[in-house]
Amino acid sequence: MKELVIISGKGGTGKTSMVSAIASLAQNKVLCDADVDAADLHLIMSPKVIKSEPFKGGCEAAIDKGKCTECGLCRKLCRYGAIREDFTVDSIECEGCGVCFYFCPEKAISFDQKTCGEWFISDTRHGPMVHARLGIAEENSGKLVTIVRKESKKLAEEKGMGLIITDGAPGVGCPVIASIGGANAVLIVTEPTVSGVHDMTRVAELASFFKIPAFDPIFTKAMVEAKNIFEYDPDSKICENVKDIWQRVSDRL
Repeated sequence: MKELVIISGKGGTGKTSMVSAIASLAQNKVLCDADVDAADLHLIMSPKVIKSEPFKGGCEAAIDKGKCTECGLCRKLCRYGAIREDFTVDSIECEGCGVCFYFCPEKAISFDQKTCGEWFISDTRHGPMVHARLGIAEENSGKLVTIVRKESKKLAEEKGMGLIITDGAPGVGCPVIASIGGANAVLIVTEPTVSGVHDMTRVAELASFFKIPAFDPIFTKAMVEAKNIFEYDPDSKICENVKDIWQRVSDRL
């Protein structure tokens, strides 16, 4: 089984448009959206969810008011200001460090794992797809990326499919590393600008890459209609360019 991961040095370069375009060309594949912080492949693919599972990552403090003596130690120790004056926990401010839980003299604070999002297995017009949704202001996206990629490989094995096309996370941080680890090939999408080249150079330090032509406005027009470029205008020059890119990538795979 082979996996092609499409990434970029920053968001908004068009990698999801490239994924959807290649999805029209490739056969016997599973689609994977590993850009869990800002997933948008579903906007083009219009997936029909077959299975959904909660994603648990990190822990969150909660104060038992029946045990709490309001000694104030938790508020003093919390460096994030997450303990309110009424000794309740602000879930947005809580970073899940656990210091209040470990040092509470009354053992009045619980520190349970929390649900941070969901992951899905869906059907699309271009084949099966594994994707996810991370909750607002939630972290542990690298862990969710790993789950999504693992489930994609499991699904491909079950269905006897030889290729996974992954829409990876942008940037160079933990989610990107989780997106490309163990992949067979990486395709980097960049903008034809100085800053775009800079971002591409940074992400290229993480993996080998193929450079692609500058994007045509057809990508944006197709996106507005929730289509890929082959569905929008199959006779355009950019479609021929993408076909050429896919041929070179598939030869390497």
